[in-house]
Amino acid sequence: MRKLSELIVLIKGGGEVASGIAYRLHRSRFRVCLTEIQAPLAVCRGTCFSEAVFDGTKTIEGVTAELVPVSMEQVYRVWRSGNIPIVVDPELSIKPKITPDVLVDAIMAKRETGIRITDAPLVIGVGPGFSAGKNVHLVIESNHSNNLGKVILSGEAEADTGEPVAIAGLTRERVLWAPEAGVFTTSKAIGDLVEADEVIAYIDEIPLKAPLSGMLRGLLRSGVKVLRNTKLIEVGPPVNDKSICLDIRDKIRAISGGVLEAIMMSLNTPEA
Repeated sequence: MRKLSELIVLIKGGGEVASGIAYRLHRSRFRVCLTEIQAPLAVCRGTCFSEAVFDGTKTIEGVTAELVPVSMEQVYRVWRSGNIPIVVDPELSIKPKITPDVLVDAIMAKRETGIRITDAPLVIGVGPGFSAGKNVHLVIESNHSNNLGKVILSGEAEADTGEPVAIAGLTRERVLWAPEAGVFTTSKAIGDLVEADEVIAYIDEIPLKAPLSGMLRGLLRSGVKVLRNTKLIEVGPPVNDKSICLDIRDKIRAISGGVLEAIMMSLNTPEA
C-alpha cells in the first residue's frame, strides 16, 4: 500500500455523483482518475466531468478534468499539471496499469455492476447494488434521507425510491424522461428559462414540452441516442443566477464526504 499522500483513486463514472466525488478527493490531494463510456448521458452537465469526453476538458468550481487516452504516460502528465484525467474506458482496462489503491463505483446503476471486492485494496460502492463485505468493502448511502452520505460497514444502501431529489417541493413533476428510444435534440441550454408546455426538445420527431415554468437545471446533450425512459430534462424554480447550475449540489457534497470518510477510516491508520 502506498503512503496516504500517494494514493491513487480510480472512479468508475463521470456523472454528477462521480464528479462530485472526484472533485472532493482531488481537493484532498489524492491522485484521481475517472472512467466513462463513449457517449455519456449526464443530465446535470454543469457539474459533470463527463462533458470532457465531448469537449476535451471540463471545469467545475475551479477543478479541471482532461480527456486522455488509456495511457499511464498521459494520466501522469495530467496529474503533474494539477488536473484530473478522464478516460473512455467502461471496461476498466486501465485498472491493471494504474493499480489503484481505491476503486469507487459511482455510475449509479442502482444494480449490480460486476464490480468485485478483489478489484482493489479498498473498493467502495455508491448507492444500491452493492453489499459491504461481499462485492465491495464499504457502501455509501445515496438516498436523500437522514442517512445520506453514511458509510455502511455491513449490508446494503437503502432501496432506490425512483423519486428525483425534491427542489421547491417538486420531484417527478419537474423531470422529463424519454417516451421512446431515439435521438435527443434541443436548441436550449442549461440555465435557460422555459414556460410550462413550451416545446423545448425532441426525441426524433416527438416534441417534448416543459413540465412546468422555471429554469433548466439539467439538460441532456443534444444529438445523443437514448433508450426509452432515459432521463432527459430537469426543471427547477426560476432564478436569475445561472451559476446555480454550475455549483455542486448539497446532496453530492454529502455523498463525496462519505467517500472521503470511507477512505480515511480505512487507510489513514496508525499502521499506515
